[in-house]
Amino acid sequence: MPNTQLPRRSPEEQTHLDITLRYVFEHRLCFNELLGFRVESLDPAAPKISFAMRHDLIGHFQHGRLHGGVIATVLDTVGGLAVTVAIAEKFNSESTDQVSQRFGRIGTIDMRTDFLHQGIGNKFTATGRTTRLGGRIASVQMTLENETGLLIATGSASYVVS
Repeated sequence: MPNTQLPRRSPEEQTHLDITLRYVFEHRLCFNELLGFRVESLDPAAPKISFAMRHDLIGHFQHGRLHGGVIATVLDTVGGLAVTVAIAEKFNSESTDQVSQRFGRIGTIDMRTDFLHQGIGNKFTATGRTTRLGGRIASVQMTLENETGLLIATGSASYVVS
């Protein structure tokens, strides 16, 4: 049986895609920009988003804890990033423009957040791991840690991809 696998996109095209994904997740998604989210890694196995604690992200004024809505938002965002990177990897022979057309169909179907520790810290990092990428649905596991490695929250979500 002949090898029907298409050649992987060029390193230059991959760099263009990476720049595009960072720009979209940090600036084009305006709420992410408002919250100060930064893409730390586009590693297909575990993409990461980080952000710094700020006064306007506090949910409990007496204790200076991170708002639960911010926690859920970053978990959902890194889950979406994980699915996006997984799709880009699955269709790794396509150009940035071609694969970008696939991203417009991604949307959260269901998400669960488990708050494990108080959101105390100076910097937080969320990591997403795609556990299944099907033709219509993707499943992702997410974590949020502070700068000391303390696990603040976990999440699991399903995303529509077609």
